[in-house]
Amino acid sequence: MNEPGSPADHDRASAGRRPRLEDVARQVGLSPASVSLVLSNAPGPSAATRRRVLAVAAQLGYRPDRNARLLARRRRHLLGVTMDVRNMFHAELVQHLLRSAEAVSYDLILSPLTPTRDEHRAVETLLDFRCEALILLGPDVPSAHLVALDRQVPVVVIGRRMAADGVDVVRTADDKGVGQAIDYLAGLGHRRIAFIDGGRGTIASDRRRGYRTAMRRNRLTDQIRIIPGDHTEEAGTRAVQSMLSAGDVPTAVMSSNDRCALGVLDSLNRAGVLVPGSVSLVGYDDSPLARLAHVDLTTVSQNAREQAAQAVAAVVERLDSGRARHREVVLNPRLVVRSTAGPPPSAEEGDVAVARPG
Repeated sequence: MNEPGSPADHDRASAGRRPRLEDVARQVGLSPASVSLVLSNAPGPSAATRRRVLAVAAQLGYRPDRNARLLARRRRHLLGVTMDVRNMFHAELVQHLLRSAEAVSYDLILSPLTPTRDEHRAVETLLDFRCEALILLGPDVPSAHLVALDRQVPVVVIGRRMAADGVDVVRTADDKGVGQAIDYLAGLGHRRIAFIDGGRGTIASDRRRGYRTAMRRNRLTDQIRIIPGDHTEEAGTRAVQSMLSAGDVPTAVMSSNDRCALGVLDSLNRAGVLVPGSVSLVGYDDSPLARLAHVDLTTVSQNAREQAAQAVAAVVERLDSGRARHREVVLNPRLVVRSTAGPPPSAEEGDVAVARPG
């Protein structure tokens, strides 16, 4: 087997054509975008990576294409966006991002996240397309990774609080949003208010904290009940099955997101439990699904339109004016009251009212 950068590799790469950037990337085992950063002397890659890339480029006889370099100096006006294809709120954000970007003569390239395609690969694809900046929707990768990425291209994170300085952030105050919902339920007379958790990550942590704080504020500390969950409908289904099996169904349930709330709603309906007659339900996100007439979910709005507008404004300001100082924009969430939340059942009716055939 030939070592990377060996004469045999050189012969194969240069046979019949001039060595290309992709040839160097293949031999080094990096993406073309990472190799380009080294060859253009841009910040980001480590010293060891730079030595490897430059050594292989020399051995292959790679020389940058002058015409390509001239073309690269022209502004592309492309913003890269990562999104979870299973997340309806992300889909709505993308619609507003596109509208805001087009208004200032920019366009978007989308790189989806799927069960088999993680954030690292999605970001690498956007860098390979030479996007001028990245807008990441609720990323789960560590803050240090995002800060390092921002040294390559401007990065704006939507929806997630960042402990580290160095990346632009646009988000809503998730703890306050959950607090609004719990205050509303407590004001209706609910005491047994359960919360279905959103799992790992900063966003879920903030919403969980908001629930605990609001329950204490309403003197319901002894009623705090956090049910393990995540951002899927299946999590809502599991939570309902657990409550029904234990015979311990609260009078109100708040889910950490709308998708989970839809799983709760479907499972309660299938079990004949009236919503909101027996159990009130609140979600979070105000996604398009929550607004469907047959769902009509009480939920918390994150104001997707304003988040998108602020994110595009932040990234364009950095690209066009060279702003170096990073900033965080925190928007106020808003409780949207629909038909899935109401007063708790009276003592005479019991805790769980089951629908009867008409």
